[in-house]
Parts: sequence; C-alpha cells; structure tokens
Amino acid sequence: MFRKPCAVVGCSVLLFCAFATSLVAADAQGQALFDGSDLSAWQSASGGAPSAGWVVEDGTLVRKEKANYIWTKERFADFCLELEFKTAGNSGIFFRTDNPGNPVQTGIEIQVDKPAAAPGKHSTGALYDLLAPTKVADRPAGEWNKISITAQDAKITVVLNGEKIIDADLNQWTEANQNPDGTRNKFNTALKDFKRDGHIGLQDHGADVSYRNIRIQRLP
Repeated sequence: MFRKPCAVVGCSVLLFCAFATSLVAADAQGQALFDGSDLSAWQSASGGAPSAGWVVEDGTLVRKEKANYIWTKERFADFCLELEFKTAGNSGIFFRTDNPGNPVQTGIEIQVDKPAAAPGKHSTGALYDLLAPTKVADRPAGEWNKISITAQDAKITVVLNGEKIIDADLNQWTEANQNPDGTRNKFNTALKDFKRDGHIGLQDHGADVSYRNIRIQRLP
C-alpha cells in the first residue's frame, strides 16, 4: 500500500501522493488501476476484454500463459504511477502509448526483468533502448519490487525500491533512431515528437510475471 509522500518515492511535483488505505476505485487522491479484485480498468489492444492469460490470484495480477499485452482503457498524460512487480523474466511497463496495436513505435517502456550484472538500456528500470538506469536496484528474481514512474511533460523519472534510477528529458531525443549519447535506438520517430498522453500497458514477453497495488494519480 502506498502511503508515503510522493516526494519520497520520486513524484516530487506533488506535495503528497498519500493514497487511500483501501484500494477502491477512483478518489480525490488517486485512482486504482488494479484493486486486487478485477480487471475492469483494463482491455486488450483491440479494445476487448483482456486475454484469459492474465488472471487475478490472491489480489495479484498474474501472467499465467500466453496473454499478450494488457492496456488501460483510459489514457493518461502527466501522472505518478506506482506499483509492485515480481518476475521470472522479461516484461515491461508501457506508458503514453498512443496505439496499443503498435506499442513498440508509439509508446515508451520501462523494462522489467531479472536483475542484470550491470545497468544497461535493456535492464530493469531502463527506458527501454533509450536510457540505462543509474544502478541495478531490483531485488532477486521472485521477490517483490516497488516502482514509481512520474511523467510531467518531457520529464520522466523512475524510482525503484527507493532508488532514483532514471531522470530523463524527452526533448533531448531530437532525432529518430538515435539517443543523445550517439547510440542507436528502435524508434522511427524522435522521442521529442511522441504524443504526451496515451495508454498504460503491461507486457507479456513469455515470462511469468506478477503485478499488484497498481495506482495512478494524474498531475496538473
């Protein structure tokens, strides 16, 4: 349950992100995207019901078998997203995805994976293919991790298990297929030109992964 001021966990643009004790639907302080009971806030890429491969078990959203991605019905622009995850392998948290049918080219991914030996653009907490985290901050495979993702216009910050690991300005990505450090990326559109709103998604990449306590607060 997230009850800390967001200044502690990375959403410094808010005085508080003190989410309600009960994970009920929307309230004045935030909104439960997954309250541990159902997937009413989620859909498939085509807008239908989520795949049967995503199941609710003991208050947790679990990828059990081939499930495809799962997407929020709503779009979000500036926000503070907080959740917990544990994983046996590759997954990801997508945000500001304009077209869930083409997330690779219209959304940004925070990588979820087993701990890496060193931080890289494909390790947990990375802006996938764009920016490596400053450190390896995830816990051993099978343990729960807490992550906070804040998007405020071009500013993206990520805090993993209390460690700030990403502090990015999307306006620095001025060219397609190229990162500010000169390395190449997969994006055929410069990140500065991406839409600043879209769906939030959880990736099925073939590994068993679980998510819980998924809450979001829209930012002014």
